[in-house]
Amino acid sequence: MELKNINQIETAAQSGRPELFRLGVGLMFIILVMMFTGYQFTEIHNGLMLVAAAMIGGYMAMNIGANDVANNVGPAVGSRALTLGGAIFMAAIFEAAGALIAGGEVVSTIKKGIIDPALINDSDVFIWVMMAALLAAAIWLNIATALGAPVSTTHSIVGGVLGAGIAAGGLGIANWAKMSTIAASWVISPVLGGLIAAAFLYLIKRTITYRTDMIQASNRMVPILVGIMTWAFSTYLIIKGLKKIWKTDFFSALGIGLIIAVTIFVIVKPLIAKQSGKLSNEKSSVNKLFTMPLIFAAALLSFAHGANDVANAVGPLAAINDAILHGGIATKAAIPLWVMMVGAIGIAIGLALYGPKLIRTVGSEITELDQMRAFSIAMAASITVIVATQMGLPVSSTHIAVGAVFGVGFLREFIKASYARMIEDIKTHHAGEDHEVIEAFLNDFRRASVDEKGRMLAELKKHKAKAELTKKERKGLKKIYHKELVKRSALMKIAAAWVVTVPASGLMAAMLFFTIRGMML
Repeated sequence: MELKNINQIETAAQSGRPELFRLGVGLMFIILVMMFTGYQFTEIHNGLMLVAAAMIGGYMAMNIGANDVANNVGPAVGSRALTLGGAIFMAAIFEAAGALIAGGEVVSTIKKGIIDPALINDSDVFIWVMMAALLAAAIWLNIATALGAPVSTTHSIVGGVLGAGIAAGGLGIANWAKMSTIAASWVISPVLGGLIAAAFLYLIKRTITYRTDMIQASNRMVPILVGIMTWAFSTYLIIKGLKKIWKTDFFSALGIGLIIAVTIFVIVKPLIAKQSGKLSNEKSSVNKLFTMPLIFAAALLSFAHGANDVANAVGPLAAINDAILHGGIATKAAIPLWVMMVGAIGIAIGLALYGPKLIRTVGSEITELDQMRAFSIAMAASITVIVATQMGLPVSSTHIAVGAVFGVGFLREFIKASYARMIEDIKTHHAGEDHEVIEAFLNDFRRASVDEKGRMLAELKKHKAKAELTKKERKGLKKIYHKELVKRSALMKIAAAWVVTVPASGLMAAMLFFTIRGMML
């Protein structure tokens, strides 16, 4: 009996070891950050505050890696274009490279201009506001990751700065017009992402998988789709990922992207023809042609994310560093190399330790993905940002990517329901005929192209029976046809997390500000 109890204890201990390992590595990173900043800055005024801020900045960076990066590689992993380990390794490298190469030398200290720093005339109070905002955003991201909900890092920081700013300077410190546009992005981002992803998936279905000869259709369309992807991603990378080291206007970026796209199209076209010649005329074969484009898309999205969103981790830390070293409050602050390294390495460590949970959520727990669906999601992620940037609309990359996953899933539900109704109509019109006749017609219908299916259904409608279904019977059939391919519980959980992100991080930031102020006064 005692041996049995000992075995049970050992089994329980073994199951907890991976979690203890992750916790240990995360703590080791934070301790190293504190040791480095302590060695460099403890002799200066408020040096210990900078050490504390660096600790919080490292914690924030790890939470960004755990939560936000999943949007870039989740669809590629869910579609099996990349393994989980390969995706984490690749994303960590490209995230860090984007941050260090294209992260820029200056960052805005007040994210999105949501509060007026002129109303905070004390540099110590400003430091407390930034620390409270950074810690609140990091805690909220940690909670969301534990719940398996991908949320916007930008919105977390916005909520933190807003809550701490109001606690320090009252309601008048907030830029409520700016906050209203940020609130609008809660709807704009996922809807735009979902519509664009669904449109691309429908385009792929109409031009490739709904054709009788899918391989021939692939030879014609896949190079064009890869060219469009190259154009979108080149433009996206120029206007977002490289904007801090190479500034150019939108139309120049569009033109450069087009030149790159045409070059890639010329290179890819014979390669696709060679690869497709070895494939059978099946949907699974067509999926294989999208694997390499998906891998490149995940890498480029990770690079752009590292370059553009690393400021969410290091922006407040850079602001605190600037306020302590120069004793003032600036709207823009230089990013020292050590601050950028904290952000880049922290994001990579957070992704490796805690990223798999959110990668699985985005890649497989919302709806089933294959390479074509994941390609459509990647296209939506880049095109939506380009369109929104040009129109001046505030969007969240997280909301876009997750909205695109839902868009793809709901399109699949619609197509499945429509197809089920067509089959039911065919069986109804053949009522009373031999089973072999019905099956022969259904086989011809399944093999037919989209246009041929339309003609076959039109012929049936000419001979439609006069008897119509009642309203109650139609409702009953709709329930039968409707097959849920999107997990509703995931939809509700993620939507709820998005709605409460700004209020939750804002409330925590306000409480943390009062706590820090009480400790310092």
